[in-house]
This record gives sequence, structure tokens and C-alpha cells, in this order.
Amino acid sequence: MNPRTLRRILFVMLLGVLLYGGFALWRGVAEMHAALARFQGMAFVLACALAFGNYVLRYFKWEFYLARLELRGIAKRDSFLTFLSGFVLTVTPGKVGEVFKSLVLFETYGIPVARTAPIVIAERVTDLLGIIVLIVLGSLGFRGGLAWAGVGATLVLSLLVVISSRPLSHAIIGMLQRLPGPFERLGPKLHDAYDSLAVLVSPRNLVFPTLLSVFAWSLECLALWVILRGFGETVSVALSTFFYATSTLAGALIPVPGGLGVTEGSLQGQLLELGHVGPATSTAAMILVRFATLWFAVVVGFVALALLKVRYPRLMAAVATDTEKAST
Repeated sequence: MNPRTLRRILFVMLLGVLLYGGFALWRGVAEMHAALARFQGMAFVLACALAFGNYVLRYFKWEFYLARLELRGIAKRDSFLTFLSGFVLTVTPGKVGEVFKSLVLFETYGIPVARTAPIVIAERVTDLLGIIVLIVLGSLGFRGGLAWAGVGATLVLSLLVVISSRPLSHAIIGMLQRLPGPFERLGPKLHDAYDSLAVLVSPRNLVFPTLLSVFAWSLECLALWVILRGFGETVSVALSTFFYATSTLAGALIPVPGGLGVTEGSLQGQLLELGHVGPATSTAAMILVRFATLWFAVVVGFVALALLKVRYPRLMAAVATDTEKAST
């Protein structure tokens, strides 16, 4: 990984520390300490386990897409570690940095990045669909909840219309090619990437990955519920699902690194106003669930990358060179 990318990750981590510190000061350090003092630590461990379950289910989606693109011969262990390595850059806007795993796959198996990069987009599409399903389920009997689902569904369906329409997509790519600078050179690569993406988001390839997304993200919704139970709160599973899913959707739609600030503010606000969780407890629960999901994922990504480095000693140098070329 090149130094510039590493600096960006460290910067976002520092930003996260400052953000959570600001929340703590806002709610009162003494009150936060009192809330954390009564927290049952095993709840955090279970929340991390649920988050890892999310990663495992989403790995099966990664394998599904590789099979649909007829990319075979990849050892399952390498495929799993490659998938997890993408979490190193999960704090990038929209998680687009997860295309890093396509670079890893290129360096380890020689598969062109343009073949697998569309998987990242397909993953985001099916993740959004899964999140919307969870919002709908969590909003049943909750006044105003279905309005959130309607807004998100409209945005995702609009995206699907563009992707599923080959003439419309090629027209957009054609317009990009006519722009000055690097866009002209990217045109052919975008056409190749779209051809792969069109296969991945065809109706017959949407159902199974979307179901996997529903089950995968429901585990992280449960992680929020578990953490709230660790504080002795009695917020229902349905409300926990609604709170976590809507906050995740908000963070995904606004292009900030890892949804930082957006997801936290939405989640803490909903816990406070709609879940009737006390100010200090709602802030502490928000911080813990973000550590158990977002930041735990970054740690898992670094561990997976380290294990791949053991198997492929020249991997990091090669990926760093490719990343630097791609950024120039």
C-alpha cells in the first residue's frame, strides 16, 4: 500500500477519534463514563462476532459474482483473504476503495482489474437493496418509517434503471469519453467494466445476492440490539434494525469516508429521539457499535492483507505500484 493511501486511512482514523471525542464532550465525559461502567463487555464481543458473520455472508456473494463472471481457479483461502482485504479501505467514500481487492486479485492471479472491479458496484447495489428491505421490515408499525424506505427505494431503482439500460449506460460513458483529461483514456475500460456489471445486475443475478445482503446486514442490526442490551436498554429488534439500517443508508448515500459523521449523527439521534435512550447511553452505544462494525472491519482487512503478504511476499510492492499508477 502506498504511503499516500496509508496517510489517508490514518487521517480518517484520527478524524473518527476527534468525532467520537466531540460526541463524548457534548454528552458529558462523566455521564459517558457512568454509562460505560454498567456496560456488559461480552455484548461488545458478541457484536464483533455478528459483524464478522456479516463479512462471511458477503464473501459468499463475492464468490457468487466470481462464478457468474466465470472466474475460476482461485483458491478459496486466497479468495476469502482477498475479499476481507478490501475492508482496509472501507473508510473511503461509498466504500469504493474496496476495489483494492481487485488489485490484489490481479497481482496474485493475473485477473484484469476491469473484470472484477464491477463486482464492487454490484455489491453496493445489492447491499442497498438489502438495507432497504431491512428498513421496510423495521418500519412496520412505525409511523413515518415507510417514508424513509420510499426515498431510498426510489434512489436505488433509479440506479438500476440506468445500469440495466445498455443504450443509456453507453450514452453516459460516451459523454464521459468526450470530456478532456483522463476520461478519454478511461472510455474503453469503462465499456469493459459495464459489460461485466450488466451481467452481475441482471434480474436473475440480483435475487440471491440481495437475500444474502438482507441476512448479512441484519446481523449488524442485531449487533446494535446486543450492545443496547449490554447497557440494559429494551429497544426492540425491529427498532434497532430500523435505526441501524437507516443510518447505514444515510452514510452510504452521502460521499464521506465510511459515512463518518453522517451515520453516527443519524444513529445517535434516532436512539435518543425515537428509541428514548438516554443521551449518554445513546452516544456510548453509537460509538461502540461503530467500533464493532466499521473499525473492526478495517482491522480485519489489515489482518487479511498481512496473511496474504505471507503467501505472496511481493504483493504489497506490486499493489503499491499499481495504485500509484492508477492515481496519476
